[in-house]
This record gives sequence, structure tokens and C-alpha cells, in this order.
Amino acid sequence: MFYVYVIKSKKDGCFYIGSTNDLRRRTKEHNAGQVFATKSRRPFELVYYEAYRSEKDARKREKNLKLRSRAFTQLKKRIQESSL
Repeated sequence: MFYVYVIKSKKDGCFYIGSTNDLRRRTKEHNAGQVFATKSRRPFELVYYEAYRSEKDARKREKNLKLRSRAFTQLKKRIQESSL
């Protein structure tokens, strides 16, 4: 399985969108400071994920959320209570 995930920084409240084939490992890497893009904003909590059978589909969804602000805005509305 491949996952598209959203994590939220407990430090500054900002979101990060990513994709991986091992969600637990990747979350641990973010919180351990092993990911350059997020190391200064840790700790993080996982607020949302989607599972895909195809890596191509997961990457396409990740790109869509990152490049189309409307898509991410809609997602944030759906997960509003979870991301408080």
C-alpha cells in the first residue's frame, strides 16, 4: 500500500503533505528530524491519510494537494475537527 498523509506541526500549527509506502516509519522520521523539509517544525502529529494500491495514484493525489490550494482547502474543511 501507498499512503498520502497530512501531518501538523505542534510547534507552529503548519501542515505538511507527503506520500510513502510505510506510514509509521515516515512519521517517525519526521519526528526524529530526519526529514530536511520538516526538521525545524517538529514535533508532528498525523491528522489524515489516504491509502492507495498504486504508487502512481498516491503521487498524483499528493501533487494535487500540494499544487491546487482549493483541493487542500476542501480537505482541511473535511478534517477540521481532527486537525485542531
